[in-house]
Amino acid sequence: MGLCERCKKAQATFHLTNIDRAGAKVERHLCDACAAHEGLLNAGKPTVDLNELLENFIAAGKGAGADVSNLVCEECGISYVEFRNQGLLGCAHDYEVFKEPLTRLMERTHGGSATHVGKTPKSLGVVRKPQLDIRRLKRQLEEAVAGEDYERAAELRDRIRELERS
Repeated sequence: MGLCERCKKAQATFHLTNIDRAGAKVERHLCDACAAHEGLLNAGKPTVDLNELLENFIAAGKGAGADVSNLVCEECGISYVEFRNQGLLGCAHDYEVFKEPLTRLMERTHGGSATHVGKTPKSLGVVRKPQLDIRRLKRQLEEAVAGEDYERAAELRDRIRELERS
């Protein structure tokens, strides 16, 4: 690292990079004391209470699960929990009543899609378009773009185009 730019005594542990309107990068390297003195660092209590953050996260997760556990079909009386335990739905109306959790379940089961592609019999002589590969590559493309890995994203885009053409 290096010494603090302000006091020139302590080790710089606070690094700040600003980009001005002209696009020029301005970097500052300060020790914790100088950063706090300039109002850049909260020297006191952290601004986020970790316990409160975790409690809110857990409560949010419990809330989502409670919604699903309370779902019951009025036609046959089966609950979503019963379906998950037995693996069988009670009637045709269950597909509508449990639509949201069933869709999430199908997406997990079918690798991110709630649509079943199926297989083409070899006797038809039709070469099946590799829909599963395309879907998998599109997910990887989204992840690459989100991670700002544009070189990998370009490779994936080209492979998807190639598969869609064949």
